[in-house]
Amino acid sequence: MKANCVMWEFWKRQVTRVWNAGIWSMAGTKATWASEPNFKQWTLANVLSAALALSLDLTGLERAVIIGFGLMILVAELANTAIETTIDRFSTEHHPLSKKAKDIGSAVVALSAINALIVWLLVVFG
Repeated sequence: MKANCVMWEFWKRQVTRVWNAGIWSMAGTKATWASEPNFKQWTLANVLSAALALSLDLTGLERAVIIGFGLMILVAELANTAIETTIDRFSTEHHPLSKKAKDIGSAVVALSAINALIVWLLVVFG
């Protein structure tokens, strides 16, 4: 009987942890949406890309790959926003390391976008 109670408490904690993570993730997404025009632009690009992928004669796997790599751009934009926000939290003055961190975050977004474009080109023309 005690083992069942221990397992119940374990699963209850896991569900609570996942629930809280979902709430915090939504808060981060909303904050990014409210403050970052690039996130809105990439979201629109993803909606259009997904609509096109769903309307073309593609396999399920091709659609999944296109949509998945498109979503990776949004993941990269969220990470970039987190980097920029953290840097700005400590100081908004220009510093070479702050610039480097922000530039690297921007490069993550750019490479994700290039990657998604390459996936599109390979699916359509490959």
